[in-house]
Amino acid sequence: MFGIATWRALRRRGVMGINQRNGDYVLMYNDRRLYPLVDDKIRTKKMALDAGIQVPDMYGIIDTEQGISKLEHIVETHGDFVIKPSQGAGGDGILVISDRFEGYYRSASGRMISPEELEFHISGIISGLYSLGGHRDRALIEYRVRSTDLFDRISIGGVPDVRIIVLQGYPVAAMLRLPTRQSDGKANLHQGAIGVGVDIATGITLSGTWHNLKIDRHPDTAHPVAGVRIPDWDQCLALAARCYDLTGLGYLGVDLVMDKHKGPLMLELNARPGLNIQIAIDDGLLRRCRLIEDHLKARGEKAGTEEAAPRVALSRRLFAVPDLPEAPSTP
Repeated sequence: MFGIATWRALRRRGVMGINQRNGDYVLMYNDRRLYPLVDDKIRTKKMALDAGIQVPDMYGIIDTEQGISKLEHIVETHGDFVIKPSQGAGGDGILVISDRFEGYYRSASGRMISPEELEFHISGIISGLYSLGGHRDRALIEYRVRSTDLFDRISIGGVPDVRIIVLQGYPVAAMLRLPTRQSDGKANLHQGAIGVGVDIATGITLSGTWHNLKIDRHPDTAHPVAGVRIPDWDQCLALAARCYDLTGLGYLGVDLVMDKHKGPLMLELNARPGLNIQIAIDDGLLRRCRLIEDHLKARGEKAGTEEAAPRVALSRRLFAVPDLPEAPSTP
């Protein structure tokens, strides 16, 4: 049972609780007027493109029931694609189509979907079934990311992504989210995906968390999840740091994917990133955030004037993990 001794131990480790996250970071650093920039994926995507940040290609938008008939035209030259709600949360409403067969669509999990089922799904998106607050929404049809071969042994049925939490432009924590059979190929922890801590200095994976439990191996493949070096890590950190300049949000989660052909792509941004990352990195977010706040306080009037590169360099120095796991052996 959670007692005062446990609470004190967590405080000593610098673990951040949800009330502290909301009061001291989300409310403190994020102007609510800026939330629409990240809550609406279509708006986020257009903003990123204007800033020269790579994102998955957008094939089309459907925002009315009458517009559902345009789907076939939108995807006629694309054998695979992704349909997602523009204002969805937690991965709900996302449908990944990997192939077609005899007039049917094949999902990433292998299920055959009829055109009528697909239209019904889009209708649900438009009606607000998956949107924040249940408001009417738009369906976004976009490029299906191809995962790098590196992740094949530690991922099942979907594309892993990287979540980097950024405070005032400084990356403070990172984890790799790995799909499982239970998560139906989605990289969302609350649906059963694995969160694996990442050393900010090197991009090497640490231990993992699954349903808030510490794990060392993927539950489906049994392969170790630690010791994997994420490709293009320098680009990932630079991209995450730039997202602060892009949005003006001081505390946010940046979600990236590693595409086999296009490299790192920004998937979406989150103004209220979760706290499970602390289990994955085996360190407290509060401790790390306060180091950045102390740095900004020491800079005085110069606070907030650093470019992305020196911000990233400081984070790498402050949050380097001393004893990294060895790379898993290959068969």
